[in-house]
Amino acid sequence: MAATLFLPFSASAADEPAPGSSKGGKPGPEAAADVKITTELPERITVDNKTEGTELTAKVVNNGTRKTGPITMAVVGFDGMRVDAAKGCVPIPKGQLPDGSNSGFACVIDNVTAGKSRSYAVTATYDLQKAGRICLPVTEGTGKKLLWQQGPVAFGTSKPTPNAPDTPLLLGTDNTPAAQGGKPAEPSKPGGSAKPGKPADLPSTGVGDRTLALGLAGALLIAAGGAGVRWTARRAR
Repeated sequence: MAATLFLPFSASAADEPAPGSSKGGKPGPEAAADVKITTELPERITVDNKTEGTELTAKVVNNGTRKTGPITMAVVGFDGMRVDAAKGCVPIPKGQLPDGSNSGFACVIDNVTAGKSRSYAVTATYDLQKAGRICLPVTEGTGKKLLWQQGPVAFGTSKPTPNAPDTPLLLGTDNTPAAQGGKPAEPSKPGGSAKPGKPADLPSTGVGDRTLALGLAGALLIAAGGAGVRWTARRAR
């Protein structure tokens, strides 16, 4: 993890004009009225049928009237969708991931001004024989105060194309593997009891009684590294 502390967290983040969708997202219970944070995922992605690789853009948007201040957006994979990298972000330790998730990255952001956005290039692997989901929670600083959460929301298709070069997947659609003859894949079931020593699950969609896992908040603080120190020094001044 020490090597990740010096990553330029916001250097690769830039305004991304491509349209996206906040489907499956809800504000957190403690979100301020004048900082309306949302996230966006593309409505459509494609998965290479040979490599199972795919790419997408994860965006955080400030639709409010004032700047956000320090925030963290996590990109978390579930079931058949594994997040391999998020440019400018750092990996969340495996032991700190929410139950049911298989991978995650923390994107530490110093600030998003009103009306602006930050976008991150994400690469992932999608097992087309399973359902696949992704989740974008946004917290204040590196703490556990949840401002927004999108998902876990599905990417999938009801028309598999195993003989084509790639398979297009739609946001908010459960995946139907070709090998199952039209029967939808069985996803894991977020929301169950957490195992001893592990954080609780993220809700199946939007914000519920159990929002961002408490253990994940600690992981974000570790991932932030030097960024957290800079924020503390800035506030002290």
